[in-house]
Amino acid sequence: MSNPDEVDNARIFDTTLRDGEQSPRTSFSYDDKREIAAVLDEMGTHVIEAGFPVNSDAEFEAVSDIAASTDTTVCGLARVVDEDVEAAIDSGVGMIHVFVSTSDVQLEDSMHATREEAVERAVQSVKRVKDAGVTCMFSPMDATRTDTDFLVEVVEAVSEAGTDWINIPDTCGVATPTRFAGVVRTVLEHTDARVDVHTHDDFGLAAGNAIMGFEAGASQAQVSVNGIGERAGNAAYEEVVMALESLYNVDTGIDTTRIMELSRIVEEKSDIVTPGNKPIVGRNAFSHESGIHAAGVIENSDTFEPGVMTPEMVGAERELVLGKHTGNHSVRERLKDAGYDPTDGEVREVTRRVKDYGAEKQRVTMDVLRRFAEEVGVRKEEEVRV
Repeated sequence: MSNPDEVDNARIFDTTLRDGEQSPRTSFSYDDKREIAAVLDEMGTHVIEAGFPVNSDAEFEAVSDIAASTDTTVCGLARVVDEDVEAAIDSGVGMIHVFVSTSDVQLEDSMHATREEAVERAVQSVKRVKDAGVTCMFSPMDATRTDTDFLVEVVEAVSEAGTDWINIPDTCGVATPTRFAGVVRTVLEHTDARVDVHTHDDFGLAAGNAIMGFEAGASQAQVSVNGIGERAGNAAYEEVVMALESLYNVDTGIDTTRIMELSRIVEEKSDIVTPGNKPIVGRNAFSHESGIHAAGVIENSDTFEPGVMTPEMVGAERELVLGKHTGNHSVRERLKDAGYDPTDGEVREVTRRVKDYGAEKQRVTMDVLRRFAEEVGVRKEEEVRV
């Protein structure tokens, strides 16, 4: 499927272990972090942000061990504070992500610093990371609420200091795709560094903003598995990867067949339940109950699925759900799956029972379907052959 706004290549920076862990009431153990990082690494994720090394001894150890045991680039987060930067350097990561607030509201009421102080600290931190021989990423935090002239000033200063990457964070999730694309283009006009984007989902626009970042010229997007993260979360790993692969024909190099496995691991470790209607990894993402939809999908899955993305591509399975909205086609298919050879009349009678049962908010399991088949007198295939 072609798209008028082409994306030539796209890198994925996973922040599940850092921003994802900042989800309220979520905490990953050392073993959790190692397990999630191993799968992300095996899948071919380009960067894994493993944590905030200065945060605690346990965090430092986890980041350091992940950096030593994975093949991909591992990143550590640091404020523009000497102690943070030194801890990140000592952890042995291949990339250090330094950040400072640039919006006036955060400078005044969170950092209690002036614009000049923010620029000075940013430049010093970037230089320290580069002097240590480590790849540097710089983030002007709250970029989408930052005065444009000051954002340009910061970007030019850290670019001159030698940063390799500039991350543009929509820290409070207030950007719209068109506005966000404008910010990305503005930053690209004032730096030779590669641009990365970090989008939050407060208005449900995170994945769309990340994709627009790529369209506007960004090389990389920061994402988290299942979209977990601060407040309403981040752009979801699975949504951004599959949009790039299926809608833009970009070969991300990521093994998408393990997306479902990765999602379930993060769901378990984070204790954040994935909604049934969550794109790509929700339990309903490839499920059909409506008679019209199910009948179409039985004939050709492209009828009521995207077509360019199949359940097999993400390690999922298609499911025909039986219930109030079920039609004859689904019931016939499920009866055949269970080894029955129903007549048209038997299918209609079993379907009526399924609909009535589902209307009472009862779950129609295969055991329930078999019971209905027995009550109606549907014969098994082997009985018909005999």
